[in-house]
Amino acid sequence: MSTDTSSTSTDAATSRNLAESLRGIIDATSAATAADATNAGVVFRATGVGDSGVATDIQIRSHQVQVDEPPSLGGIDSAPNPVETALAGLLSCQVVSYRFWAAKLNIPLDDVRIETEGDLDVRGFLGLRDGVRPGLGAVRVKVRLTGPASPEQYRELHAAVDEHCPVLDLFTNPTPVSTELVTG
Repeated sequence: MSTDTSSTSTDAATSRNLAESLRGIIDATSAATAADATNAGVVFRATGVGDSGVATDIQIRSHQVQVDEPPSLGGIDSAPNPVETALAGLLSCQVVSYRFWAAKLNIPLDDVRIETEGDLDVRGFLGLRDGVRPGLGAVRVKVRLTGPASPEQYRELHAAVDEHCPVLDLFTNPTPVSTELVTG
């Protein structure tokens, strides 16, 4: 599975304004969490309901999102599938993380272009073979950064993003998940 390339290109003035704005958010958050560590906790939510076929209508804050499958997996291909949206979540979190960390490290950044790709063996999902993982067996992220900074600065930025990107952390580290079944 692969997601489309995402690119966020800005001109130099817009890039400087964005960096200043993001540094302001970092400074305000730093002050708020230093004053009270409970200010650091954030809960994210999404709710969904099955639509026709295997599609799902999802509500995230004030946003409506639909997820479906291609015909080969029972859908009508009306929207990206769950694995593609997971890869898109990783991709978009990387873009956000690159913008924030470029601002924090004072590394000028004009463009962020990211491609994600993941390998899934459907035999695990469909229970066709024991021992086959139902989720992604491998994920690849290709990042292209452009701007006036040196390659060394962009390597520093890349390391910071890989260390601090929340969705990359979700992909690379075990996360406790609890499920609750409600019937009726």
